[in-house]
Amino acid sequence: MKEKISNKLTDSLKSGEKDRIHTLRLILAAIKDKEIASRSSGQDAIISDEDIIQILKKMVKQRNDSIEMFDKAGRDELVTKEKNEISIINEFLPEQLSDEETLKLCENAIKTNDAQSIKEIGKVIKYMKENSPSSLDMALASKILREKLQK
Repeated sequence: MKEKISNKLTDSLKSGEKDRIHTLRLILAAIKDKEIASRSSGQDAIISDEDIIQILKKMVKQRNDSIEMFDKAGRDELVTKEKNEISIINEFLPEQLSDEETLKLCENAIKTNDAQSIKEIGKVIKYMKENSPSSLDMALASKILREKLQK
C-alpha cells in the first residue's frame, strides 16, 4: 500500500497537483513516523497494510475534528481544504460499510455481549473493535450503540 501511495505522489508531482502532493506527502510522513517508532521499539520496521489503514483512519478523524472547529469559527476556506484532504485519503481506505450493515453489526454485538444499558457500552465497543472488519466506521458504530443502549 505504501508503494501505491508513493506511485500516486509521483504521478501528482508530474501533473503538478499541489493539494494532492501535499496530502500524499503527509500520508507518507505519517507512515514513516510509524516505521521509525516500530524500529525504536524493537519491532519490524516494515509496517503492514492494516497499520497503514489505521494511520489513514486516524488522519481522517483528525480532519473531521478540524472541520468541526473551523466550521464553528466560520473558516470556510479551511473547511474546504480539510474536506479535500479527506477525499484524497479516502482513496486508499477500503470502502466503509453502509449504515445498514453497521446497524446490523451493532445489534449483533449488543446481543452477543448481552448488553442491557449504556453502562456496558465499553465492552460492546471493545468487542466490535476486536471482531469487526476494518471497513467499519467506529464513530458511526459508537453513535448507534449509544442510541440502542440508552433505550
